[in-house]
Amino acid sequence: MAHATTLTMPAPTSEAALARALRSFALLRESWVGMTGAGIILFWVAVALLAHWIAPFGPNATLVPWQKPLAAFAGNSVVPPGRFWLGTDHLGRDILSRIIWGSRTVLTYAPLATLCAYTVGSIMGLAAGYLRGWVDDVLSRIADIILSFPVLVLYVIIIATFGASPLNIIFAITFASGPGIMRIVRGLTLDLRSREYVAAAETRGDSPWRIMLVEILPNARGPVIVDACLRLGYVTITIGVLGFLGLGLPPPNPDWGGMINEARSMALAFPHMTLFPCIAISSLILGFNLLADGLREISLRD
Repeated sequence: MAHATTLTMPAPTSEAALARALRSFALLRESWVGMTGAGIILFWVAVALLAHWIAPFGPNATLVPWQKPLAAFAGNSVVPPGRFWLGTDHLGRDILSRIIWGSRTVLTYAPLATLCAYTVGSIMGLAAGYLRGWVDDVLSRIADIILSFPVLVLYVIIIATFGASPLNIIFAITFASGPGIMRIVRGLTLDLRSREYVAAAETRGDSPWRIMLVEILPNARGPVIVDACLRLGYVTITIGVLGFLGLGLPPPNPDWGGMINEARSMALAFPHMTLFPCIAISSLILGFNLLADGLREISLRD
């Protein structure tokens, strides 16, 4: 009788888990580290959303002041003060405008690629951790094989094979990052599958996938959210590195990594052309890392 009572105890529902997650975000204001990271991220989100209104020029506009090619003024040595706040590149395009428009590129594809990677990795991890048996063996071996390759080599192979495009970049990041996420979710699932609320759901006759998605996944949110913030920083680095290697998003649309790649041969003569895109990438990554640290502090208190 006591055993039956244990199985029918009220379990944390997905709504309760969501409420706890929202409360954790509300408590973020108690962590100055997390608030600093959130502030940096919100700054770049606002820049991306308002790019059409705040960018001084178009992202690919080659400007011609005084009826002369602006390429002659690259380096901002003789350009009228205040017109180009961060100078111009070798093609006469305003660097500030391209950084502003480039934030849209990063903040579109980095979260999208991370979401796809988490969708694939979470499904694999839930199935491996809950179903166990041959499913766990097969998925774990696949993950081990993929993780045995250097990540950058996988990116280069995939994009060099299928071509540089937004879809292929998302696919490459998902393919390379999914196994790592799978291992995290699998470990959490192995711990949570023995909880009483999972046993209660099994007693009710819930399907395995309902148990995995409704009972287990929401209650694994803490480490998953922290890792997602960190992984957003990694993906931002990845997109920048691919752009620097010439494997990023096709020109001429601005991409922070691509901007660094285009100007690397002139970095010594005109360092501003590479310095400011590097600062933009670094600040966004710093924001994601600080936010992850803040959320980790909150999860430890929760």
